[in-house]
Amino acid sequence: MARSDSFFIRATVPTTTTTYNQVSIDLGSFVDALGKTVMRIHNVAVEYGEPGEGVANLSPNVITDVNYQLTTQSQTDLVDLGNRTVISSGQLSICANATSNVTILDDRQNVAPQEWTNGYLIAVESIFLGVDQGINALSQVSIVMECTVETMTASASMALALSQQ
Repeated sequence: MARSDSFFIRATVPTTTTTYNQVSIDLGSFVDALGKTVMRIHNVAVEYGEPGEGVANLSPNVITDVNYQLTTQSQTDLVDLGNRTVISSGQLSICANATSNVTILDDRQNVAPQEWTNGYLIAVESIFLGVDQGINALSQVSIVMECTVETMTASASMALALSQQ
């Protein structure tokens, strides 16, 4: 398979308080399954909140999570790793002590393309970045993906595209 040099795609999704929200990321200029062009995601980096934002004022003794997911299909809520559309997902856990000071922040990725030997191959023209949080703690989640474009046989790229829809 011929590969391109790596490039970066960025996306941000607002958290909209405590309701699941997602944005579509258009990959049409990189992916054309009929034309045998697919995209490989090698790495996903995540930023929780806006730069310098900090966590919103939390009530005493509160524990909450901010979750993100990157999927090949539109979702209406968070899905688990058993869902075949999941490319990457992760969570920021936040805990406030008795005086409302944030005492614990734990950032983890449940799964990410960098965990796989060859990244994650994409054959759909849009992917979706979704976010949900337990309480209104942060205003947005942003990602940066390191990607390359590859060519495949038409039948292999179409089979991959159909499996991701």
